[in-house]
Amino acid sequence: MGEKIKWGVLATGGIASTFAKDLVHADNGLLYAVGSRNLANAEQFAKEHGATKAYGSYQELVEDKEVDVIYVATPHPYHKENVLTCLRAGKGVLCEKPFTVNALELEELIVFARKKKLFLMEAMWSRFLPSIQKVRDWIETGEIGEVQLIKADFGFRAPWDPESRLLNPKLGGGALLDAGIYPVSFAAMILGANPEKIMSTVTIGETGVDEQFSLLLEYQNGKVASLNGAIRLNLTNEAVIHGTKGYIRIPSFLKSREAFLHVENKDVKTFVDDRSSIGYKFEAEEVGRLMQEGNLESNIMPLDQSLEIMKLMDKIREQWGLRYSFE
Repeated sequence: MGEKIKWGVLATGGIASTFAKDLVHADNGLLYAVGSRNLANAEQFAKEHGATKAYGSYQELVEDKEVDVIYVATPHPYHKENVLTCLRAGKGVLCEKPFTVNALELEELIVFARKKKLFLMEAMWSRFLPSIQKVRDWIETGEIGEVQLIKADFGFRAPWDPESRLLNPKLGGGALLDAGIYPVSFAAMILGANPEKIMSTVTIGETGVDEQFSLLLEYQNGKVASLNGAIRLNLTNEAVIHGTKGYIRIPSFLKSREAFLHVENKDVKTFVDDRSSIGYKFEAEEVGRLMQEGNLESNIMPLDQSLEIMKLMDKIREQWGLRYSFE
């Protein structure tokens, strides 16, 4: 396996803390450094999570020659700038979802990373969970026949705070980019990100962002994905994949620990993941494995599909007439 991959974490918010907490479970990586715009925050984060180095700027973090790869954990309007800062310093990058605000930004990052031959991946952590890998196996081996319909929801009721990241349009707020990326990416994993028809409804709240939405994506041969997302409404947060021979149900598919295979005239098969970690360690281990092998992209979360998904979400927002002032 070789030496462990040394991780840097860019930003010190909640998602960065969750990732760092789970990184201790990764077999092939360790937290080495953290960077923040505030040195005190970086030092506190390093103390809490056992990082060796703490920096009071992102630039200092990316210039550390010991750092192999950087996890970008800032809000998505800053992803393009932050990822480019890392890439220009020759660092591999795992960038929190959504990869960027729009496809144009992401295309620039992908072109740059490929030109410089640097690792880059979107941190869609749910794709790497053992239960989701089992679901993909069931589908690929034909357990439920040909997939015809996918239903997936992810929504929660965030507290009312117009200045918060979720509700402030200046921070790229809204349900689609924050919550909706999960069901959209889930459907893309199985049916692809290029539906023939996109039908949608949306509720635009008083701050000007999408608070909830419903999508109906129609693919070739009548295949359909029915998806919902919300930031002011609690949803079931489960996914169901219907095929010609049966269906698969995944409770809490975002962080799933179990999946159920229902096939006609057969007992229900249950897959249970009894992991002790939160689950972020699996994407971290994938990054570590790929970098140790000298591979620059992941087959589980390919850059081309991340770009297709971003183009799809651009089309959806275009239907709604929703565009951020900084775009």
